[in-house]
Amino acid sequence: MNSQIVSIGLANPGEPISQEKISRFMQLAHGLDPQESRKLGFIYRKSGIRQRYSALNDFNFEDPAKFEFFPNNRSLEPFPGTAKRMEVFRNVAPVLAQTAIRRCLQEAQLPPSKVTHLVLVSCTGMYAPGVEMDIIQTIGFPNTIERYAIHFMGCYAAFNGIKLADRICRSEPSARVLIVGVELCTIHFQKAYNEDNVIANALFGDGAAAVLVKNAEHGLAIRQYQSNILIEGETDMAWTIGDFGFEMRLSKYIPDLLNRGILELRKNLENKFDIAQIRQFAIHPGGKQILKKIESAFGIEERQNGHAHQVLEKFGNMSSVTILYVLAAILEDPAIEGEVLAMGFGPGLTLETLLLQKS
Repeated sequence: MNSQIVSIGLANPGEPISQEKISRFMQLAHGLDPQESRKLGFIYRKSGIRQRYSALNDFNFEDPAKFEFFPNNRSLEPFPGTAKRMEVFRNVAPVLAQTAIRRCLQEAQLPPSKVTHLVLVSCTGMYAPGVEMDIIQTIGFPNTIERYAIHFMGCYAAFNGIKLADRICRSEPSARVLIVGVELCTIHFQKAYNEDNVIANALFGDGAAAVLVKNAEHGLAIRQYQSNILIEGETDMAWTIGDFGFEMRLSKYIPDLLNRGILELRKNLENKFDIAQIRQFAIHPGGKQILKKIESAFGIEERQNGHAHQVLEKFGNMSSVTILYVLAAILEDPAIEGEVLAMGFGPGLTLETLLLQKS
């Protein structure tokens, strides 16, 4: 038997917020005139995103009097600091994680007491003891459970969680590893009207996913994986902690950088297996243009990566957990069988690949 992804549970905060509503909030928050508002509205309409979820209800409103997190004025001053944003993370993240875990374990028909390892993945919040400690007693995990935390690695972090789970299962055949990703990207909204913030505010949403990995006969078998670092992109995608939340560097050059990196990645992968034989892909939905760039570089038709486009449309980019939503859709799709090549990327610029086999 091989280590397999056998079940995935998902969770999102609140109700979905339309991209149009978020656009109107951003126009207010950025203090835009009619001309700039039209430009921003165009970006949102062309994003490939129809709706997203947020831990903050404020994005539903244009009237500052209805704000609950941001100040009740048009300037949003005093602008919330990092401590207030981390308070939201500490309150919301464990609840979302618990929901995703229960759905995952229920699908696998595995009681919490049988889970041996817990891996937390997040880049949008951290504290100690962490989310994983907050849920151990609530869920009913044994107090002998081994726990690990993968923090601040960005959108590709779930790949490292899966690789860690695979290596644990290889060394301990009876292990049952639960990966829990939780990202509250929208709590880090920045109001300065610049390229980085416009791109980030147009893309990111909130969500959680729990993934059970164990040695089994059916699921998504973990076959191979590879990391590639494109050092030229070090300053084009970055994630730092500022006084007003976490601040993202996300330049417009990323699709072009990825295009160059993907060509090199493809050469490396072709030394391991025949990419031309792969019919199904799971590409991290970092954005519509990024999906198109990677599909073009690999000669992929959109239908071969259809679940990634659907996740982007319904949820936006939820950082590390987004690829887990794509894999959940593939796991549940009876029309998909055989090999699946998953790809993700993040700060560094780091590119991750994961070859899976659906059985």
